[in-house]
Amino acid sequence: MFNAFSHVDAEGALAAASASEARWQAGRPIGPLDGVPVTIKDLTLTRGLPTYKGSATTPVGPPWDDDAPIAAHLREAGAITIGKTTSPEFGWKGVTDSPRYGIARNPWNKDLTPGGSSGGAGIAAALGLGLLHQGSDAGGSIRIPGAFTGTFGLKPTFGYIPQWPASAMTTLSHLGPMTRSATDAALMMTILARPDPRDGYAGLPCTIDWTAPPPADLAGLRIGYSRDLGYVSVAPDIVAAVDAAVEALQGLGAEIVMVDPGFADPQDVFNTFWSAGAARLLGRIDPAERDRVDPGFRAIAEDGARLTLSDYMAAEEDRMALRAHMAAFHETFDLLVTPTMPIAPFAAGRDVPDGGPYRRWMDWTPFTYPFNITQQPAATVPCGLDGSGLPVGVQLVAARFRDDIVMNAARLLEQRLPVLSPPLD
Repeated sequence: MFNAFSHVDAEGALAAASASEARWQAGRPIGPLDGVPVTIKDLTLTRGLPTYKGSATTPVGPPWDDDAPIAAHLREAGAITIGKTTSPEFGWKGVTDSPRYGIARNPWNKDLTPGGSSGGAGIAAALGLGLLHQGSDAGGSIRIPGAFTGTFGLKPTFGYIPQWPASAMTTLSHLGPMTRSATDAALMMTILARPDPRDGYAGLPCTIDWTAPPPADLAGLRIGYSRDLGYVSVAPDIVAAVDAAVEALQGLGAEIVMVDPGFADPQDVFNTFWSAGAARLLGRIDPAERDRVDPGFRAIAEDGARLTLSDYMAAEEDRMALRAHMAAFHETFDLLVTPTMPIAPFAAGRDVPDGGPYRRWMDWTPFTYPFNITQQPAATVPCGLDGSGLPVGVQLVAARFRDDIVMNAARLLEQRLPVLSPPLD
């Protein structure tokens, strides 16, 4: 009904569960996740399971001999991979439908999108189909479905979770957990935030103790709250839900200052990197097969093919300027808080809402992609319902390498907010 999974490994999961049971009975579990059911996104190589990346152009039946670092680390910790979750083709957009697997649907209302590109993981998290779910986020792909499905998602500092093979979106792409709670995500990060020598973008080693208890409160934390980044149009009922979450942060002892971070919309910078990556992906596909590719993906790839090296380097300069700007912002503010999404979930099977001002998915995701450009940690926390009874997310952003601040605030905040669960009908 919801199309959360591109592949379910029932036989393999049952065999792994039996092996885990035997280890626990013998008193020899192999790791903290021994026996915990998890899912992996269809973009992530997983030994023994197909990775088609949502594309009808991916050949059927490769041997699937390789584990990406995430899949390997989860396997080594004893986790049971129950299946692969759906993604749009190559994870290219903020909703989840693909030529290979069709349309994914929101568990809050099956006529609506769950967001994307980690939409299948968001559905699985919302419905309890597994405990821990791997997402990837190069422009909001963890946080968008987190907000639209009422679940938690973390985009960690770039480099904390190793990637191999490298994403075509290069240093925009972060991997991270999608769960029902920040506490569960912290447990998953203890396994995922470990180095792998195959990761050519490896940054500073992660020294965060993810499972350390959060502080008793947020006293001494200075939070800048921006309802609209100074340039975004946001639905009033979403603002109201996020305002209530900010009041809860203030109730935890944080100092709240209404402030915009002070940068112009960096969509042009983002689009340069995004379309260049899409062009590289399309260039790997046999020209005879390109008519089978999602037309929207093909269009942005064609945009990317027209870019010059000078265009790309100019975007890189603008990126460094934005990173420096946000580093200066976080000299004053420990956290930036915004809505995660400016709009509610819209009709499934569409890239943009019908009848609105939006042309492409980037137009309705203005709160997420800036922090892929800067590589900062950012999380979405479910904070309530909008006027139609659909979930709303609040976004918490910290300086690079300060994921601990994001997670501490998220773990305390979620204790003050209602738990969101999709209606069962």
